[in-house]
Amino acid sequence: MSTEESQDDSPEEEEDLQYFVRIGGADLDGTKTVERSLSELDGIGTRTARLVAEKADVDRNATFGLLDEDDIDAVVDIAENLEDHVPSWMTNRQNDFFSGETTHLVGTDVDEKRRHDINRMKIIESYKGVRHKRGQKVRGQRTKSTGRSEGTIGVNVEEIREEMADEEAGDEE
Repeated sequence: MSTEESQDDSPEEEEDLQYFVRIGGADLDGTKTVERSLSELDGIGTRTARLVAEKADVDRNATFGLLDEDDIDAVVDIAENLEDHVPSWMTNRQNDFFSGETTHLVGTDVDEKRRHDINRMKIIESYKGVRHKRGQKVRGQRTKSTGRSEGTIGVNVEEIREEMADEEAGDEE
């Protein structure tokens, strides 16, 4: 009997479920928990997702798409204006180069700003910009034996065997 009741309740829940929630130019999965779906957004990790759910007074283990419109709007508002709700050391864009402001970027803005910063470094030809232009490693990694993009490392045994077979075939003729 309990299985029949749960089957009757599921269509009502599915009608209220929002499958996608839009935050910062990205669609979040409404079938997952609030914490998990927020952490899939660029610029928000698990710790920040917990903080957003706490600030919005929402259960972080609740299904995101089943929340009320007011709760979803509160989560979206806090996620998009995170710099107003967290300390400045927790933001991902402190003292912006052009504006000097401290902001927290989410969604597609993270990738856009990153590309913009790399292009600025290339234009002014800073050390990191030159490394980016050349396609070399930028952050001080070892380059003597790794990061090679051309040719093979070491000896190509197959090529040597083919050459030897060609020489033997030429000697036989």
